[in-house]
Amino acid sequence: MFGIVRPCTHRLTDGLKTEWMAHLCGLCLALRADHGQFARVVTNYDGLIVSVLTEAQTGVTEAGRRTAGPCALRAMRTAPVARGEGARLAAAVSLVLASAKVRDHVADRDGLLARRPVAAAARRVARSWDRAGARTGRDLGFDTAVLVDAVDRQTGIEALAGSGTSLLTVTEPTETATAAAFAHTAVLAGRPGNAAPLAEAGRLFGRLAHLLDAVEDQAADAETGAWNPLTATGTSREEARRLAD
Repeated sequence: MFGIVRPCTHRLTDGLKTEWMAHLCGLCLALRADHGQFARVVTNYDGLIVSVLTEAQTGVTEAGRRTAGPCALRAMRTAPVARGEGARLAAAVSLVLASAKVRDHVADRDGLLARRPVAAAARRVARSWDRAGARTGRDLGFDTAVLVDAVDRQTGIEALAGSGTSLLTVTEPTETATAAAFAHTAVLAGRPGNAAPLAEAGRLFGRLAHLLDAVEDQAADAETGAWNPLTATGTSREEARRLAD
């Protein structure tokens, strides 16, 4: 589900570009601080939404920013970066969902993962990310089990889905996972009244991510014989577009 959010460099003001990079670098550094250098590979644009939503409810505070040292990805410049619970929640969610993505690729025997030694190593990495994400989640009062459960249920739902199965039955686990992550930003921000609308926004974000992924991958999945929600349920692209709209 990674990759549907992109910064529009033609429209973002300099101030918004700075804010965007603050959250992106904050997620990356939170992953390093809590889980080590290798964990930074799961840094992604979609995950930083969790950090953005938290700060949107609390406002930018002095404690919520720090100056990070030079980084090659910033042309060796220093920069203000987001820190705190929002960035750490984004890191935990990113780890658990990246773990799910790895397991999905292993199950599909994609590329090098068709080789048993490589697949075994990938599964070990996925398990370590699950545990790491759970530790950070517990620190923040967020039970990542809801994410793991969603991933596990996804496999069962896909195994049973066939022609005539509602596409929304297939997207439900993703919707549930993203709803939980979005809603918890309200808890971190001390704004419990925001939890319900944020859960709804998260649910629909998850639906959209799943739909876009299905459409984008359909041709490639057909070539490789991989499972695809649209093909398996007999859903047209027109119906997928209607649901996305």
